[in-house]
Formats: sequence, structure tokens, C-alpha cells
Amino acid sequence: MNITEIMSAPIKSVTLDHFLKDVKEIFDHNDIRHLIVIEEGTLIGVVSERDLLKNISPHMNSNVYTTRDIATLNQRVIHIVTRNPKSLTLSDQVQDAIALFNSVRIGCIPIVDENNVPVGIVTRGDIIRNFYKLKAEMSDVPVSVKSNTDPLKLTAGE
Repeated sequence: MNITEIMSAPIKSVTLDHFLKDVKEIFDHNDIRHLIVIEEGTLIGVVSERDLLKNISPHMNSNVYTTRDIATLNQRVIHIVTRNPKSLTLSDQVQDAIALFNSVRIGCIPIVDENNVPVGIVTRGDIIRNFYKLKAEMSDVPVSVKSNTDPLKLTAGE
């Protein structure tokens, strides 16, 4: 299955000069956990909601925040971005994304065109949501339940 069949598009993106308050607002108003960071239209990094939360005051959403807490939102994306993220292209397959998720500890994979312009994003959740479509497409590698073991343990190729 081609990666374009499960990727989320269009993407939300920011630049290195955006403030963390802008990033927080995007996360607060959209059902996403990753933002693509671009420079001159091309992929240069990723910022996750976890990256944001590690870099702002934990008191921001409470009644006890201070001027110092608010100042944490005035940092720029350049200070928290994960640069040079692993990415896939429009011609890659879902199996390539699965292999990448299994080999590198990452939360998302940007999908780029031939000019390194981000056109989509894939998360582990996208793969899980499309599990049955993937399973049907990969029917040449059957998934079965062993009767003499734990009934919840799935094994491939039997």
C-alpha cells in the first residue's frame, strides 16, 4: 500500500522564527501532536507537542502562572526543533514507514515530494487506523492464532 493512502494532509507547519505561543495555539486548536518545520518551503524539522510541553512552564494552564511562566512562550521554535527528521517520499510504501518506526524512536514521519517539500505526515496512529486494510493487502503473509498457545498472541506466516 502506498504511503499516500494513509498519510494526513494537508500538514500544519511553522518556521524557525515562530514563537512557542504560536505552536501552543496550533496544538490547542487542532487535533494534532506534530508540526512540520519548514524553511523556504522545504522540510528542516519537526516539533512535537511533547517537545513543546518540555520547554514551557508546567503552570501555564493553571491559576498560578507568573510573568516568568508566560515568558517561556516567547521562545522561538529554533530552540526546540528536532532537525533533519527521517522522512519518506510519495513513492514509498506503508511497509517502509513501519520499518522506520521499528528502527528509530520517532513519533511521526514527514512525507515529502521530490523537492523535499512536505506534503503529508504519517504517525503510528495512521498505521493502526489502517491495520485491516494493510492486513488485507498483505494477505500473502497470513496472520493466524496458534491454538496451543495464548489465544491473544498473533503470529505471522503460519
